[in-house]
Amino acid sequence: MHIDIITTPNDALKESGFGALNACNSVLGAIQRMGHSAKLNVCETKDHLDAVVKTKPELVILAVKYIPTTNGTEIWLSDYFSEHGINYTGSSREVLKFDSNKVLAKTHLTNKGIKTAEYFIAIPGQYTSESVLPVAFPLFLKPLDAANGNGIDDLSFVTSFSDYENKVMSLYDSFNQPILVEKYLDGREFTVAVIKTHNEKLIVSAVEVIPPTSSHGLRILGAQAKKDDSEKLIEIVDDEVKNRITALAIDAFNALGTRDFGRIDIKTDNHGGCYFMEANLVPGMTYGSSYFPKACELAHEFSYDKVIELLLAGGLGRATSTLPPNMFPDSDNKFVAAV
Repeated sequence: MHIDIITTPNDALKESGFGALNACNSVLGAIQRMGHSAKLNVCETKDHLDAVVKTKPELVILAVKYIPTTNGTEIWLSDYFSEHGINYTGSSREVLKFDSNKVLAKTHLTNKGIKTAEYFIAIPGQYTSESVLPVAFPLFLKPLDAANGNGIDDLSFVTSFSDYENKVMSLYDSFNQPILVEKYLDGREFTVAVIKTHNEKLIVSAVEVIPPTSSHGLRILGAQAKKDDSEKLIEIVDDEVKNRITALAIDAFNALGTRDFGRIDIKTDNHGGCYFMEANLVPGMTYGSSYFPKACELAHEFSYDKVIELLLAGGLGRATSTLPPNMFPDSDNKFVAAV
């Protein structure tokens, strides 16, 4: 099968998708070992995308959500390839907006009856005293749409109004956008990789994330911890906890309308209550470090190649379902006429 991977230089993005070129090359290698004809395309302009369309791939793998253009706009890849009738992996733009905007996802799921941490959004000077804050301390502050722990550090955890004001100003200066302010949950942290196969079966891999302890005695999964790869992912040995985490992840995955795959992050409070935190619908795929493949390995002993095979199952199923009735894929994944 003719498959193209689409990415773009990551330094222009706030959201990195599968990851840098080494991650995309790892995905490429896994696809080629499956026997497919695959190519990695680093696209920076619409002309680059037009060139991909002309080759008529049976499937394009979207390793990023969009590519930025020189005039400051964005070309959303799911929209672009849908408009050109090209089969692609992952969710539509309508669903991917829940990845790009944490508040939108939280609001949507709250309206669906799915629990998330209490929250509000803020800009500098919006609230003048502790008494008018919509949620009581302790609070946790982070950018509205940044990925990879960007903007998150020990100072994200605040217990006083002065600390709150300082962090709001710092984040606003850095990211030039409203700040997401959440009720701080002091329980455990989990991430759940979910894959929907071509027959609508869900493969769910739930694991616990253990951030390193900072100099202030906090366990915060910020940009530095992710850069250093100093957090640990471990199996969930308590079946009752695993079942609750898995059930919430499935509910969130389905309620968001996710297609093919996604990663759901969950935290608990100190009573064990589970809360949706955010969704990553173009999850990292860096071999040996990204949460998605590592969760699948820990939960199901899947190899990296097996994860990529499952990741493509939905897209490959859509590709083969469009063949004429007398055509089918042979053992070499080439399409031949039935005898």
